[in-house]
Amino acid sequence: MSAVVDTPADGKVMPLRVLERKLLEFRGVDKRFHVNGEWHTAVEAVDLDIAQGQVVTLVGPSGCGKSTLLNMSAGMFGPSAGRVLYRGEELRGLNHRVGYMTQQDHLLPWRTVFDNIALPLEIRGASKADREQRTHELIHLVGLDGFERHYPTQVSGGMRKRTALARLLAYDPETLLMDEPFGALDAQMRMSLQVELLRISRRLGKTVVFVTHDLDEAIALADRCVVFRGRPGRIVETIEVDLPVDRDLTALRFDTRYVQLTQQLWRLMAPDLSRMGTTGERA
Repeated sequence: MSAVVDTPADGKVMPLRVLERKLLEFRGVDKRFHVNGEWHTAVEAVDLDIAQGQVVTLVGPSGCGKSTLLNMSAGMFGPSAGRVLYRGEELRGLNHRVGYMTQQDHLLPWRTVFDNIALPLEIRGASKADREQRTHELIHLVGLDGFERHYPTQVSGGMRKRTALARLLAYDPETLLMDEPFGALDAQMRMSLQVELLRISRRLGKTVVFVTHDLDEAIALADRCVVFRGRPGRIVETIEVDLPVDRDLTALRFDTRYVQLTQQLWRLMAPDLSRMGTTGERA
């Protein structure tokens, strides 16, 4: 167990809060879909615990069911077999304690950065004074000071992502479900957003379940990295990422333990990567 706190935006996060166990649980989970008259199994025999305050990354080839697990975590649909539990209770219907962020930011182009972030608060019925206070806090938290009145078309891709992250945090979900949120960004911008995500999640005590195809990102961000293989997807390995909680993402490439962990992950993924290369599929 470990715990977490915020530090200045220098690429580091610091310990504070003790992690609790079993926030999200998958127990013998299978998921099948009926498509074009045939049944297809997305995942099978999934057993996984995710503890409160952890950052857990999910990696594996396309079609192995990573996003399916996120969708079940959100209560968008249930398992075909097995159980999905949140805080010890079986999920039945939408899970309002999670927030979901995908590769697309889905910002409303006719609303400013400020108004996009404030949207969940408006939907919730918060007063104007409360909306303005909370939105200004979030703008400062994600580093968008001075861009409040800009429209999405007037800011960079990284700022759009920051806006989407702030909007996600506006209604204070305790778990962040993230499906390749930084996949379309260049390397420098991706690093900046990774630093921000860790800083914010540690400071606010959020649990993060993060799908990625970037194997270096999967280790850099994670407390645990869950590796999937095959169709239907099965968990083949869980890597305990024993890097310091106060890791400096900008210096990880020079960290011997980080290099060892990324090499371990690359070896685990090598069979799938080789197969993808011969078939032209994406990893």
